[in-house]
Amino acid sequence: MSIQVYGIPNCGTCKKAFVWLQNNNIEYEFVNNKENPPSKNAIANWVKNLGSKSMRNTSGQSYRALGEEKKTWTDEQWIEAFAQDAMLLKRPLFVKDGSAVLVGFREKEEVIKEKLGM
Repeated sequence: MSIQVYGIPNCGTCKKAFVWLQNNNIEYEFVNNKENPPSKNAIANWVKNLGSKSMRNTSGQSYRALGEEKKTWTDEQWIEAFAQDAMLLKRPLFVKDGSAVLVGFREKEEVIKEKLGM
């Protein structure tokens, strides 16, 4: 089983997720969105799995900087935006065996374990 966690090192929610993963003895690979932004193809596949709405980092400056038209954007427009600025992606984003399975870290523990296939 291969799990990648996409985020940024100083994100508080990512840090919580890392501690939880370590406490549950789950091996993972951290991918820094700032240094290694995901490809547009990868993002498009993630949007197919999770939908663009759940993947939006609505609390970030990048999101607030977008105009009002963002409210009417299609998934394709969001994919393009995510590819241009990875800071628009909600963190952390969990990818298991190439497929996005979870975004954010607010679910109940049982739900997280289920989505990670534990």
